[in-house]
Amino acid sequence: MNLQAKLIASVLCVGALPFAAQAQAADFEDFGRVVRVTPQVEQINRPRQECRTEYVQVQQPAPQRGVGGAIIGGLIGGLSGNQVGGGTGRSVATAAGAIAGAVVGDRVDNANTPNSGGVQEQQVKQCRTVDHWESRTSGYEVTYDYRGRNYTSVMSYDPGERVRLRVVVEPMQR
Repeated sequence: MNLQAKLIASVLCVGALPFAAQAQAADFEDFGRVVRVTPQVEQINRPRQECRTEYVQVQQPAPQRGVGGAIIGGLIGGLSGNQVGGGTGRSVATAAGAIAGAVVGDRVDNANTPNSGGVQEQQVKQCRTVDHWESRTSGYEVTYDYRGRNYTSVMSYDPGERVRLRVVVEPMQR
């Protein structure tokens, strides 16, 4: 073999060493016996609103009184008073008739109008935010025995009495 052929053969052998180590590695499935499962529980606050309806009494404003009755009553009373008496007495009777007519006209016009607005019940909604705590399982701390040794791992589910394992066997590197 010439020198160049020996060099290529040795490079190929050295380059193939990592593949040879991987070819010797083996992985397989096995099972471990579950020793203990501890749920990992966390507390989560989800605030919510609680509302209730209350009834409160509200003072209503007084309705506005009409003035039309007083004006018309004053005119009619003034005309009626003007028909009574003569001279200065006529002027006094006209003024007295106008005043009396205005009072009577106002009472007639506003007879059904209350003096005050009164009280009315009104609904008022009262709300407040209340803490609402929930417990949530975020995972499981699983301790299992495999060939006489205990191992612990956090899993997303409870595996039951035994846990499925992937076992990888590799030669030790120096």
